[in-house]
Amino acid sequence: MEFGLADKGVVVLASSGGIGRGVATEFAREGARVMLFSRSEEKLSETADAIAEETGNRPLFTVGSITNKDDVESTINRAASEFGNLWALFNNTGGPPAGTFEQFDDEAWQSAFEVTMLGYVRAIRTALPHMKKGGGGRIVSNTSVSTKQAIDGLLLSNVFRSGLVGLGKSLAREVGPDGILVNTVGPGRIDTDRIEQLDTIWAGQKGISIEQQRSESQASIPLQRYGTPSDFGRIVTFLSSKANAYLTGQNVLIDGAMVEAY
Repeated sequence: MEFGLADKGVVVLASSGGIGRGVATEFAREGARVMLFSRSEEKLSETADAIAEETGNRPLFTVGSITNKDDVESTINRAASEFGNLWALFNNTGGPPAGTFEQFDDEAWQSAFEVTMLGYVRAIRTALPHMKKGGGGRIVSNTSVSTKQAIDGLLLSNVFRSGLVGLGKSLAREVGPDGILVNTVGPGRIDTDRIEQLDTIWAGQKGISIEQQRSESQASIPLQRYGTPSDFGRIVTFLSSKANAYLTGQNVLIDGAMVEAY
């Protein structure tokens, strides 16, 4: 299958590690011109070098925070300028803190909103004029399986990730006539630092070892393993490609059938 991503400008947010790095790697493998973005220059440089070694295609990168409006806007505008086009945007960020309702004050709610939702909104707002000018594009936003099945102890994530599904569906209907396809993707247990952090929390709550927690988690997945960032990245790459010409407005779980809900 020809993805048609060669020389296409792509921005991948929160891409110095984990899921973002996996997505950026798969884009680079397809010949896309990739702009990385995260807060750590050292990690970004290491990631760019590693992707170049693996794919022969070295990404550019910009240092910044998804909570900083100027950082987000300048990154996307720079990508469009450097690459001569902006075809795809992968919205991604770390999850908000774990906890229950009574643990969070107004400041925690506001912070979670800015990290989990407002940064995506700003990125999309900046990207759309470039995509419209170029005659089309693809937007994929990372959420969570909690959009289908709430995860105990992750209240803030449950709330704001679900809001992103509403954003994706509404936006897909608004910009479809412009040739822009919009989808959300929800990772299950993808083997990243975030999952290691959650496994540590859950193991502590149960009074068991991290190894036992991980074993129990993998046993709950029909494929009997955690996904890899590459597993995730290949699906995002397809959704962001010209090969995907009709799938839009959808919320796709990438979870190995872990979630039982439809």
